[in-house]
Amino acid sequence: MQYKTIEIERGDRVATVWLNRPEIRNAFNEVMIGELISAFKELQQVEAVQIIVLRGKGKAFCAGADLNWMRDVATYSYEQNLKESLQLSECFNTIYNCQVPTIAVVHGAAIGGANGLLAACDMAICDDETVFSLSEVKIGIVPACISPFVIKRVGEYGSKELMLTGRRINGKEAEWFRLVNKSLPTRDLNDYLDKLKSMLLTSGPKAVGHCKVLIDQVSNKITLQEALTYTAKMIAEIRSSDEGQEGMAAFLEKRKPNWVKE
Repeated sequence: MQYKTIEIERGDRVATVWLNRPEIRNAFNEVMIGELISAFKELQQVEAVQIIVLRGKGKAFCAGADLNWMRDVATYSYEQNLKESLQLSECFNTIYNCQVPTIAVVHGAAIGGANGLLAACDMAICDDETVFSLSEVKIGIVPACISPFVIKRVGEYGSKELMLTGRRINGKEAEWFRLVNKSLPTRDLNDYLDKLKSMLLTSGPKAVGHCKVLIDQVSNKITLQEALTYTAKMIAEIRSSDEGQEGMAAFLEKRKPNWVKE
């Protein structure tokens, strides 16, 4: 598929989705939103793809919503606004529910809705100089569609501080707020990304997928009492699976499992 606003780069078991509007700091519009939904849905179905990395071309990860798109949206009816907003929510949810691990690599700036993109990923890292802002209140609106994902990361009271004030924070502060997992000097960012990818790629591919489902179910879908049976059934099934059998045999035989490349 030919994309207008993003670019897909495929490597060894890793796909990188690049936000590709560097001339406007990768600000998103309805086209980019639709293309991100398509890209993540398609890539997670490719057996050779075990990790998806989300990055931005040029000087910034993402400056939030495209101003031209915002001008159009400002004139929309309620029904038109609802349609656009539901598509944005679908974008974040598609990333959040992706079947393979996702990593956001953030640099330059992550403004407004950009924080929904990174918060929806399983892991997010940034460089120390990155500027983050949940600045919607400054223009009289609210960070609505991104809030389920940002609040999951940051928690209620941290979200209140960031969302009510709209203040700007740097990478280290974003790490303190838990908006990102790790903030590093620019020179160390790619090395840290490589370490994360290496750790993920030495884990059982199916186990990683099952683990994502497990976390989602226990965190969001079932009660503690239900989790007792659900988790017992899951581990019983996985222990008897081909990957589970190979992994346990490799551990006992003190060798690498067959999914680890030498």
